[in-house]
Amino acid sequence: MSKILVTGMAGSLAQLTADRLLEQGHQVIGVDYRERPAHLRPDIPFYKGNYNKTRFEDVIRREKPDGLMHLGRVGNLKIRVGKRFDLNVVGTGKVMELSLKYGVKRLLVLSTFHIYGAHAHNHIPIFEDEPLRAGSTFPEIADAVQLDNMAQQWVYRHRQLRTVVVRPCNVIGPGIRNAISRFLRRKRLPYVAGFSPMWQFVHQSDMVTALTDLFHSDEVGTFNVAGAGAIPIVDALSITGAQTIPVPNPLASAYMTLQQRFGRGFPPYLLEFLKYPCVISDEKLRTAIGYQPKVGIEESILTCVRDAARIH
Repeated sequence: MSKILVTGMAGSLAQLTADRLLEQGHQVIGVDYRERPAHLRPDIPFYKGNYNKTRFEDVIRREKPDGLMHLGRVGNLKIRVGKRFDLNVVGTGKVMELSLKYGVKRLLVLSTFHIYGAHAHNHIPIFEDEPLRAGSTFPEIADAVQLDNMAQQWVYRHRQLRTVVVRPCNVIGPGIRNAISRFLRRKRLPYVAGFSPMWQFVHQSDMVTALTDLFHSDEVGTFNVAGAGAIPIVDALSITGAQTIPVPNPLASAYMTLQQRFGRGFPPYLLEFLKYPCVISDEKLRTAIGYQPKVGIEESILTCVRDAARIH
């Protein structure tokens, strides 16, 4: 049995991953800069603290984890830019430094496919060695690009730590509370008129399988994670059963910004993903660990929308 420290434990994906690790017989320790969630399992020790503060080092020194899954990337744009940079970039650097200092044997760092950026001339599919173009176009996620670049460098500079970086597509499911899942649950769903790029979704159960199987493997490096195929975004929105609203392209940016301001939209940088493709290949992951998503796109979307109320 291994002792595994999981950051971002106040988040839904981290909790789902912790459940799987416990089922596999591992001991799990949770850390987050947020408060302990009320529904977190009582058999998971939880520590509150920023990843770049002394308290976090105290936790690693005391608990002596065998492995660390850094799932605590902050995507919430309501958090001011300076704090998000502090948590994502400075904090991730500290997580990696302390993992090396205290003899952690395995490190997984969660990134996102959004760092590739959505562009009219993107080829399909995008592989792990493609340039990360989102930072120059979308300053809102520049910190995510920096986090990923730093983790990639760490992979090759400190091979003894056996580090993997994971870039999933849109993670959705009844237990997920990220921006995309919340968007799909709305009763009225806007899209940009005249545009319907292909989108990818990975169900929460397949994502947890990818994370845990990759973590337990001997692989190092960077891996994309996708679900079962891709679908035009207008078709994906129609599956939800919600009313779809075409927004003229010249008004789309103002509309999305206004919706976000009132808490009814999703991050403005995702507007480009409603217009242009960003379809990734996870062939590398499938070859490395035999990953095969089990939940199809339609079922993933339906369960994300239909079953969320029962869980939350």
